[in-house]
Amino acid sequence: MHIVLIDDDYISIFLTTKLLQRENITDSITSFQLPQEAVYYLQNTLPDQVPDVILLDLNMPIMSGWDFLDAIKPFESQLAGRCSIYILTSSLAPSDKLKAEEYSLVTSVIPKPLDGPKLQAIRAQVLENRS
Repeated sequence: MHIVLIDDDYISIFLTTKLLQRENITDSITSFQLPQEAVYYLQNTLPDQVPDVILLDLNMPIMSGWDFLDAIKPFESQLAGRCSIYILTSSLAPSDKLKAEEYSLVTSVIPKPLDGPKLQAIRAQVLENRS
C-alpha cells in the first residue's frame, strides 16, 4: 500500500511515519510538508502511480487541506475508486465533517492523534474497497 502523507508539522510526519511502519500498514510513504508540492507530485505521477491512501492535515498555512482538495479536483477521475483520502484534524467542529462530505474523494475525517486501531481500520477499509 502506498500512502501519501501531507502535514505541515514535521513532528507529526515523523510520528505518523513511525506508526505506519510499526503497524505494518504501508510498503511506501511519500510525505510533504507543503501541500503545493503534493499537488505537483500528483500532477507528475498520475495516472501511472496512484497512491492508495492520502492522509491530509486540514489546518496548514498558505494552502489548507480544503485548498489541496480543490486543487486536485482536475484529477478526480484518475483518483476515484483508486485512492482514499482521510482528513486528519485536531478540530472537533461538526462543520468540518459536513464540508468533507462535499468532496467525493474524502473517505473519512479522523481526529488526531492517529493510533494503531485507527490505522488498522483505514487498512481494512482500503482492502475492502479493492475487492
